[in-house]
Amino acid sequence: MAVMIKNDKQIEGIRRSCRLASETLNYLTPFVKEGVSTEEINRLTHRFITDHQAKPAPLGYRGFPKSVCTSVNDVVCHGIPSEKEILKEGDILNIDVTTILDGYYGDTSRMFLIGKVGKEARLLVERTYEAMMLAIKNLGPGEYLNDCVGRQIEEYLRPFGYASVRQLCGHGVGIGFHEPPSVFFFDTGQRGPLLKPGMIFTVEPMVNASTSWRVKTDPKDGWTVRTVDGALSAQWEHTVLITATGHEILTG
Repeated sequence: MAVMIKNDKQIEGIRRSCRLASETLNYLTPFVKEGVSTEEINRLTHRFITDHQAKPAPLGYRGFPKSVCTSVNDVVCHGIPSEKEILKEGDILNIDVTTILDGYYGDTSRMFLIGKVGKEARLLVERTYEAMMLAIKNLGPGEYLNDCVGRQIEEYLRPFGYASVRQLCGHGVGIGFHEPPSVFFFDTGQRGPLLKPGMIFTVEPMVNASTSWRVKTDPKDGWTVRTVDGALSAQWEHTVLITATGHEILTG
């Protein structure tokens, strides 16, 4: 399937949805602390998004039961909020928000540190952010996706002994929740696709504090993805537009 080139009207609609997704994370920030359940984060997310005349894209998507993904410690992604999951000091948490505003999708995620966090966990979170921003920095028309993202991320992370997850990837977004292209966090050995103005996709490295990139999906809920060895994992995500002269972070 070809990568969709968005027109000006679509870009503006996606930009507004991305702005709302980012504003949702800003709204949540003071509530993310020790003693709070991930279900409370879900309730706050749902209320904020619907109060802004939008919909939370995860709710009901392929049966996903909540309005946001909350992934703690060794959970790589797709963590399901729960009343029983209470944030505690030392945890690291990814909150992944996707909004549908006037039919357009905005997608972003952010890491949160709960109280005093160990050095290993803090460095993982910081370095994963740097990996994402390094990849985004290189994006522009005439460049190749893997050259900018997968190769750059893997080369940056290798000296730290980290592994980029391989079974999951970023994706095109905007008109649908998940569109081409697939945006991998490791060097696939292929350069493409060629980047063109009007392309919109997520850059969302998932990084394990381990030499193993392997993950497993919880067979009980069919969603929660964890590291196979119990290592910590971090993820950041921005939605990015390729422009005529470079790029624009829509969720910045």
